[in-house]
Amino acid sequence: MAWRKLGLVFTPSSRHPALASHAALPVAAPFASDFVRVFYSGRDETNRSSVGSVVIRVAEQPRVEDAPPDPVLQPGVLGAFDDSGLGVGSVVRGETEDRLYYMGWNVGGSVPWRNAIGLAVGSAEHGRFDRFSVGPIMDRDTVDHYSLSYPWVLNSSPGVWTMWYGTHLAWGADKADMSHVIRRATSIDGLNWTRNPTVVLGPEVDDIAVVRPSVLATREGFQMWFARRGEGPYGLGHAISPDGISWRRTGERMPIPDSGGWENGAATYPGAFTHAGRLWLLYNGEGYGATGFGLAVWEE
Repeated sequence: MAWRKLGLVFTPSSRHPALASHAALPVAAPFASDFVRVFYSGRDETNRSSVGSVVIRVAEQPRVEDAPPDPVLQPGVLGAFDDSGLGVGSVVRGETEDRLYYMGWNVGGSVPWRNAIGLAVGSAEHGRFDRFSVGPIMDRDTVDHYSLSYPWVLNSSPGVWTMWYGTHLAWGADKADMSHVIRRATSIDGLNWTRNPTVVLGPEVDDIAVVRPSVLATREGFQMWFARRGEGPYGLGHAISPDGISWRRTGERMPIPDSGGWENGAATYPGAFTHAGRLWLLYNGEGYGATGFGLAVWEE
């Protein structure tokens, strides 16, 4: 059993000034047959991020079927929590509307950035979303003191919402002083969240950060794919949990980045999804999405 890489699927091509480069943090929303809409974060010439989307056909040779030039969401108004950019978190499908959870950020000040978590509502199939509010649905508080990021949300049943998200434990003068971990929050409506201060997944050995959780429910509990960062390029990791709270890293083989090409030694920002009875993994390579995103499939 192993992941089989299917190669680079989408490369940004400057069709809109807001999406001039990058296709970071890909997340899939399957909607018909073998069609999947993938939401991603692109950048303009000043590095402000917007949300774009493409429709791909998942197959042995995946290909882009539609690449709308216009962004789905652009940075917020001046002074808002997302006025410097948006990073895709996860998409939750609903009966009447879909939800796009994302992180927004401000730059400047005493630290390089400050993130908070926002929400947009709309249609994943048609690639249309509008902000739920100008302000975030989760921001710094007595549990999360510094910065929040990478929200991954599951709605397992009516009134049962779970979010795994990134949070800073500390800033420092050097990159090695930074500590970024994953926490868990619960909600009855997906809007108002109760946070658990326990760290559910943190750095190990030479890691300084674990980021972008991507969680799927299974018969045995939950599986999480995540990106881990040390002194070198990002790599991918995997963990399992019976309850979504206590996680154990596994030795499951992850896609190993090629030394050249679009990956060029890096693999990051995984987005796992199931479709047509199979498990798929979107991910970025070199440059945090600068070269686009690729796809792998799990083979039993």
